[in-house]
Amino acid sequence: MELRHLRYFVAVAEERHFGRAAARLHMAQPPLSQQIRQLETELGLQLLRRTTRRVELTAAGEAYLVRARQIIAAVSSAAGEAQRVAAGLQGRLVIGCVGSATYSLLPQLVRTLRDELPDVEVSVQGEMLAPDQVGALLAGRIDLGLLRPPVDDDALRLEVLRADRLIVAVPDGHHLATRERLRLKELAGEDFVIHAGGGRSVMHDTVLARCREAGFEPRIRHEVAETSTLVTFVAAGLGIAVVPAPVAELNVPGVTYRPLAGKATVELAAATRADDDAPALHRALAVVTALA
Repeated sequence: MELRHLRYFVAVAEERHFGRAAARLHMAQPPLSQQIRQLETELGLQLLRRTTRRVELTAAGEAYLVRARQIIAAVSSAAGEAQRVAAGLQGRLVIGCVGSATYSLLPQLVRTLRDELPDVEVSVQGEMLAPDQVGALLAGRIDLGLLRPPVDDDALRLEVLRADRLIVAVPDGHHLATRERLRLKELAGEDFVIHAGGGRSVMHDTVLARCREAGFEPRIRHEVAETSTLVTFVAAGLGIAVVPAPVAELNVPGVTYRPLAGKATVELAAATRADDDAPALHRALAVVTALA
């Protein structure tokens, strides 16, 4: 049995006439009658009662018509779904995001994806440090990572989206809060709140490297995994922090942000598996590149 047999049967059952069904199918009547008889022979039952003027369905034929229509509709739906997936208009996308991009880029990205790709199911894992995103990408738990380079893994593909300026977060009332601009060496002797070390955070290594370039070793009092926690600690007066500029969009009460002198920046990149050619992912990358 082939799908065409079902289409032939449905046409005859709906037209109740072999001649009209043959015209509808753009074929001659004798081959159509032969195909229906072959179908009945294969099923081992009679689907149609034939008279000189019209065709009637048997009880078995009535039941078979219902299922035949369902099968044809399902095949058509499957084809449409496959075409939409191939075009990147349908599918599933899991996005991981570092803390600072969670507050700035991510909300607009998700809204835009929902508007432009409404049939793509988008889910988000925010506040993920870069090493955690790398592991999740390689394990297939996320499809797109918004992280801070560097990433040294040939299995991943990176596209730099932008460079974020580094700023200083200080508690309200701190003596540095009155300054319009700060130099890194002026932070020597301050207590620092910093992202977790031990290879778990790019920002940890970036801040240490910048401070050492300025001639001092930062006095680290607290290490935290999440950017929101880091800023909350600053608001509580537990120290100062060097963070990417988008962190200021958190608007945590009790924190003042001051720019750093010079051109101190940290990159934000989109990371994907090098062998992931999912069309929906490529569409999402185009969206995030335009937004960033």
